Amino acid sequence: MNNIKFLLLAFALVISSSFAAFAQMQSPSPSPAASVSQVVGFTKISIDYSSPGVKGRKIFGELVKYGESWRAGANGQTVIEFSTGVSVGGKDLGPGKYSIFITPSDSGEWTIHLNKKAESVYAYMKDDKIDEAALSADDAVAVKATPKMGENTERLTYTISAENNKVATVTMAWEKVKISFQVDTQADQKLEQLKTQF
Repeated sequence: MNNIKFLLLAFALVISSSFAAFAQMQSPSPSPAASVSQVVGFTKISIDYSSPGVKGRKIFGELVKYGESWRAGANGQTVIEFSTGVSVGGKDLGPGKYSIFITPSDSGEWTIHLNKKAESVYAYMKDDKIDEAALSADDAVAVKATPKMGENTERLTYTISAENNKVATVTMAWEKVKISFQVDTQADQKLEQLKTQF
């Protein structure tokens, strides 16, 4: 009799733990986490983001509204990190993490913001929209860029091109849009600094 009770108890524990494990399982994220990194000159550039799909939707102008800043990815903020100081848009930026926001436009140039606080996108929300004034106040730099139209990119993707191994080109591609900005890793200046140390 005790053996039967023991077997029933063991069976109940197995079933309950299996059910708990099943309940904790989740479907794959519709916007999976992604990352890319590239060493350019003496600088490692890394981007962490979530990668939504187009899924037959019109993205720019509808899902992502013109004239409104967008987190340049899905879920949380998109973060770019520089291992050393760099220059973007002619402005020196120290090493560290910066959030990327993009303000698309229907009249040509878009604005790419690198936010110095690397704050969560939700820190800038006001009445279900990004508070543009608060975001702009925390910009480390804002650069203008003209998007290029091309073939469809189903999943939002970031790439980092090493170019001449001194200046990197960071590109975001999604739907039929590609937009880029350049990062001067100041390799020559860093090399000169190294020479003076010896």
